[in-house]
Amino acid sequence: MRKPLPYLLLIVCIMAGTVTLGLAAQKMGAKEMNLPGGSRGDVPFPHFNHQTKLGDCNVCHGLFPQTKGSIEKLKADGKLKSKQVMNRHCIRCHKAEKKAGNASGPTTCAQCHVRS
Repeated sequence: MRKPLPYLLLIVCIMAGTVTLGLAAQKMGAKEMNLPGGSRGDVPFPHFNHQTKLGDCNVCHGLFPQTKGSIEKLKADGKLKSKQVMNRHCIRCHKAEKKAGNASGPTTCAQCHVRS
């Protein structure tokens, strides 16, 4: 007589994996975003690439909420300084990745901003 326990465990693992993937998909934001970049032009932002590489939303969203327009609102309220996110957060991370020999994003203003 076969023991059903291994089969039961396999089914539970498959179900747990399906639920986890479903929850992760719900948390994923937009694939691409266009961030307001002031007088230098907007910044096309590959959001999905950052989500998959970093794996932890709090790396960025610990600084600002996961809400459209949150960076601009925090700047307007005086809670974020101009360029604080891009220069002190994004570029710092990109430079650290580059220094470590990893693929990295842009490290200068002109590489990100697109003038209309």
